[in-house]
Amino acid sequence: MKPKPFRPEAVADDGRYWRDTATGLCWHRSAMRTLYADTDRSGVVYHANYLRFFEFGRASLMRDAAYPYREIEESGFVYPIIDLGIQFHQPLYYDDPMWIYTRPAELQRVRLRFDYVITHGESGADVCRGFTRHCALNSRGIPVAVDPKTVQLWKTFPGPAKR
Repeated sequence: MKPKPFRPEAVADDGRYWRDTATGLCWHRSAMRTLYADTDRSGVVYHANYLRFFEFGRASLMRDAAYPYREIEESGFVYPIIDLGIQFHQPLYYDDPMWIYTRPAELQRVRLRFDYVITHGESGADVCRGFTRHCALNSRGIPVAVDPKTVQLWKTFPGPAKR
């Protein structure tokens, strides 16, 4: 199934934030290149490695938003993945450059979700789209409300373009 168009355009001069002109949603962008170790015998990136790419995008977004995961954990919270989904559209191969677009999506009392789009770094072709849903836990592993600093990030992350 062909995905809806994803047409990112830079929001600021630093290149970290991009707005999809098709939806108006803002995304954080990070770059990676596939390693030989990411590929399987057929020469394409093994499907499970996309979860690592999602993690890289998520960690980069949080670090650039001045709230790195290390700080979240030091404040007594962890956010394990409880649900995920990926739709593949085109493979990546060894040494292919990629753009990983990540955005805060849903926010509930004890859960939050990130959305992702990975595109080929040269052609711009849509490689995959996905999401990860996380549950807020305290250091003892008990579900708790999402911490206030993360809630603030979700509320202040750029939303749809004003028309």
